Amino acid sequence: VAASGNRLGNPDPWTMEKIHALFPRLSERGANMGGTLSGGEQQMLAIGRALMTNPRLLILDEATEGLAPLIRDEIWNCLSLLKAKGQSVLVIDKNVENLTRIADRHYIIERGRAVWSGTSDELIAAPELQHRYLGI
Repeated sequence: VAASGNRLGNPDPWTMEKIHALFPRLSERGANMGGTLSGGEQQMLAIGRALMTNPRLLILDEATEGLAPLIRDEIWNCLSLLKAKGQSVLVIDKNVENLTRIADRHYIIERGRAVWSGTSDELIAAPELQHRYLGI
């Protein structure tokens, strides 16, 4: 994981120790090159590297796509922890169950336009909307 970039003067910046606490698997594989890590470990590494810049907003696009179910769960749990710590996260994904568990607001974008926005409860209550736009 790259050196810290605390340009914003975060009073509690991300450190290697904090990244390893968030993703213990990375600590275990610390001596390995990134290319030798599994897909899930590479995704954890990418998130860890992004966090080391101490961003105001972390953007994740389909962060769990193609990963094993246990690894997906681990990443979603990590996102819940980040939210609890006050980290702003923009997640682009189709997994309504996990999104509604952690998101404050949802937006459905079609052809570059927001066609719907609402809360988790509103999204859960609209299965026809999920089916139409998310293929669920």
